[in-house]
Amino acid sequence: MLENIDLTYLLIVLGSILLSMTLHEAMHAFASYWLGDDTAKLQGRLTLNPLAHIDPFTTVLLPLFLAAVGAPPFGAAKPVPFDPYRVRFGEYGAALVGLAGPLTNLLLAVLTGLFIRFSGIAIDESLINVLIIFTVVNISFFVFNMIPFPPLDGSRILYAFAPDGVRNVMERIEGMGFTAIIFFMLLFYAILSEPFTLIVRALITLIAGA
Repeated sequence: MLENIDLTYLLIVLGSILLSMTLHEAMHAFASYWLGDDTAKLQGRLTLNPLAHIDPFTTVLLPLFLAAVGAPPFGAAKPVPFDPYRVRFGEYGAALVGLAGPLTNLLLAVLTGLFIRFSGIAIDESLINVLIIFTVVNISFFVFNMIPFPPLDGSRILYAFAPDGVRNVMERIEGMGFTAIIFFMLLFYAILSEPFTLIVRALITLIAGA
């Protein structure tokens, strides 16, 4: 399978990832700063410089590997640090910080997908292919990061509305650090990968008709 890798496709995926994840993480940082917490700014994350945000494994190697084997390319960047006790509106403010990144990806996908849908034959097919890949990357990032499992962004929304018992469990999971991420990835590939792919394809069809 890997000997048939399309290098042009992977380069387009890589470019889409770097742009999408940079905007994703930057919007986390801008949202937390706007809500009153300057932690991200003090650590140099209030920037559109991709070098401040990317993680070599989860931002580059993992999504490129998934793209190479024909799976929707999802991943994550270095988490933007913020203090949920310093943002306005408490847990709801923290939820807004969490939402800022995935909603940025969704907005990028919607704008690009609508352009694909309504452009017809007015633009070159090769450009259409680039835009479709960009849409796939952003929809994949949106769906993956909205999963409510710590430390993914969706967990911040769950924190805002879950009862104390659920929050305690989530805090213990988050406290496990990298071990929790390994556990989640095993769980994802065992149970969630197929519904994830179906949701991504359905959203792409809904938005872009592609």
